[in-house]
Amino acid sequence: MPSRPISQIIEHQKPVMASSSSSVSEACALMKGNKIGAVAVVDGGRLRGIFTERDAVYRVIAENRDPQSTKLADVMTPAPLTVHPDRPFRHALHMMFEGGFRHVPVVVDGRLLGVVSARDALSSDLAEFESDVEDREHIAEILG
Repeated sequence: MPSRPISQIIEHQKPVMASSSSSVSEACALMKGNKIGAVAVVDGGRLRGIFTERDAVYRVIAENRDPQSTKLADVMTPAPLTVHPDRPFRHALHMMFEGGFRHVPVVVDGRLLGVVSARDALSSDLAEFESDVEDREHIAEILG
């Protein structure tokens, strides 16, 4: 899995985006509705930043800011590190580990294609785990 190109991981992904003038509440509603932990901040078709669950906690809640009136431009992580879709997923994982973050925008020529997260590393492991559990349950049924 870590050697797969990032393009394979995001091939069915529709990037979730908000503008820098969007409120924190709007961005959090997008994250909740899409069951994701980060929203790419895009203005004029170009990636400007990323707003994550951690940003919501550290820069909004912990700072006692109003999520309705606080704009993403004021609390996003500006100019985040990005990765090209041709790179292996392990490269993005290394970036996350070294940088202490969990989301990396996938960008070509400033255009957002998707976002990979540390959670993406779990997908194949979880599938293998589920398969193992099913196999063990089946064996337990046979052995009675």
